[in-house]
This record gives sequence, C-alpha cells and structure tokens, in this order.
Amino acid sequence: MALSWLDADASARREAGLHREVTPREESGALVDLASNDYLGLARHPATIAGAQEAAARWGTGATASRLVAGTTRLHDDFERDLAAFLGVEAALVFSSGYLANIGAVSALAGRDGFIVSDTGAHASLIDGCRLSRSQVVVIERGDHEALARVLATRTRQRALVVTDSVYSIDGVIAPIAEYHQVAREHGAMLLVDEAHALGVRGRGGRGVVDELGLSGADDLVVTTVLSKSLGSQGGVVAGSARVRDHLVDTARTFIFDTGLNPPAAGAARAALATLRDNPDLCDQVRHNAARIAERCGGQPPESAVVSLIVGDPHRAVEAAAGCRGVGVHVGCFRPPSVPAGTSRLRLTARADLSEDLIDDVTSRIRGVLDGLGVRVGA
Repeated sequence: MALSWLDADASARREAGLHREVTPREESGALVDLASNDYLGLARHPATIAGAQEAAARWGTGATASRLVAGTTRLHDDFERDLAAFLGVEAALVFSSGYLANIGAVSALAGRDGFIVSDTGAHASLIDGCRLSRSQVVVIERGDHEALARVLATRTRQRALVVTDSVYSIDGVIAPIAEYHQVAREHGAMLLVDEAHALGVRGRGGRGVVDELGLSGADDLVVTTVLSKSLGSQGGVVAGSARVRDHLVDTARTFIFDTGLNPPAAGAARAALATLRDNPDLCDQVRHNAARIAERCGGQPPESAVVSLIVGDPHRAVEAAAGCRGVGVHVGCFRPPSVPAGTSRLRLTARADLSEDLIDDVTSRIRGVLDGLGVRVGA
C-alpha cells in the first residue's frame, strides 16, 4: 500500500517518545498558563480585544486577497508606520505569520546567487528560508562569531546574509548580536535578526535586543518579529530600511502570493502595541517574573521570558508535562527535533500579569511533580 510506511514511522516515533498530539486549550482559568508566548498577558487584554472588534466591524473578518491586490487596508498601512516608529527603523512590512515573514525575507534578500550564514540556534522558519532561497548556506555553532568571521572571509559570492535569533527560542539565551553585526559589517554582509522572543521583553520599553544595543536603524541590519507573542495577536513583521521594504514588496513570494493579515489581527496587534508603548514597565515585569520562576524551579537565571528545565529523556519530559497538567499547570514540553537529543525539557514562559503569590503557588506544584517523578533538572 502506498501509505503503509506511515504506520512504521508512527510506531518508531512513539517508541522514541516523539509522538505528538494536538490538545485543545481550555477556556481561560482552567489551567495556569506557563506554556504560551503571551509574554505581556495582552492576548485577553480589553484593549487588544476591542482593537480586534473595531477592526472587524470596520474592515471585515478577512483581508479578502493578497496585500498587492485588495488585502491592504488603511489599518495595515497605519499599523506598519506605528511599528516602524516603535522599532526605530524607516519602514515595516506586515506578513500573515512570523514564519512567512522569515521565509520571505531570507529568500528575497539572498537568492540563488547569495551566500547565507546561519547559526544552530536559528528558528525553523529561518532554516526553511535558507533552504528555499537556493543560496549557498553554511551553518556555524550558536553564538560563534569567530567562526562567522572565518566563513565570511572565505566566501566566493558577493551577496551575503547572516541570520540569527536575538533570543534563542528554546532556552531564552541572548545571541551575541553586537559581535555578529560587527563581523557582518566588516565583511560586507547584511545581518537579519529575528526578534520574535525579544519584542516586549528586552530593550527600551520592549523594543528588543537590537534597540538595547543601539543598533536600531542600521542600514545593514534587518529585524523580523511577530505579532503573536508579546502583542497577543497573529502575524509577522520585517522591519528595516525603506529600500528593503520596497525590495520585499517586489520579490518576497510569501508576501506577494499569500492572503494578507486579517484586519482583526492587525487591529488587535496595533492596540497591544499602543498598550506596550504606554506601559513600558511591562517588559521589566515579565523578566522579573521569569527570574522568580527560574529561582523556585531550579533553572538557570533567565535572560528573557523563557525558563528551560532540562529533563533529558523525552519520555520523562512528556510524563513531567502531563504531571504538571494534572496539578493545574500548563507547561511546554520540547523534544527532538525542536531540541538536541538528550536535552528534552519543560519550557516555562513567564507573563507580566502573573502575581508573585500565583508564581509561588504554581512553581511549588511543578517542583512537587518533578520531585515525585524523581526528575533532577539539568542546566
């Protein structure tokens, strides 16, 4: 039979502890959420919901077409200007998801004649962008800026792009962005930084690591980020110079051929951005809460909103996550290929709206589950 191999593959995944199931999320309050990326707690904020409702009433529920046909509303245009001003760049371009923003940006800025250097901490969307670009791609170890210099110095293709996350999504560690940028500039390469897990968490008032380092607006640096984490909505963004935006509008296939971001998502994200802009202390609060979670669970001091508790064995990680769910706490469970073999883990995410009493309560529950299973958390 043509699909008989599916059963063998499924059996192998189950045996290795890598089977996954889609589990519906319950209504708010059923479980304490330490799994989502709603870092600022804005997904259910009244202003965010009102922004979505107003946009739906004015523009409808769908974009109705690609951005270049009929899918760009005045709301999209105004929101892109707000994003550019907040991030300190000339221009921004909104995509229907962060995944498509990264694929579109990488493939359009490199191409079959290009040369890309990616580090091992890059998100899957950046990896897929590298593959789809048809560029020559070299992968270096995460954070190794000396290897980056060696690779760029020996390239034979002129057009070069370096891609990395600013905050590595699995463990929340910050990449050496300043060093990457210096090396890229010295070798005539462009740097693309995915700030998905930094927006709302790092930098002045949540403007990200690039802003924190004083690199916002650099003409050889492009930022991508998402609307689905700190801004509690849906969508992706590419931000940089006006020339980069113009190039993407003309050449990024995931922009040209995809239906535009739906207006309610744009309206929600725009309202959330205004809330963040008016409450810059939110990013300090989420980091404070992450530090408290890490301290009480035995994790490493975090550099972002992510706290990673390495269990090791994937079966044990699944068991621990299920145990946490059983005591009313939803945590992330990350296994290969999301993480290297032997480093399966619980991934806890802080939110700015968590009280200290609630953090103390849920972390006690988590510790009880881990202790009951005899799980010793690794670094």
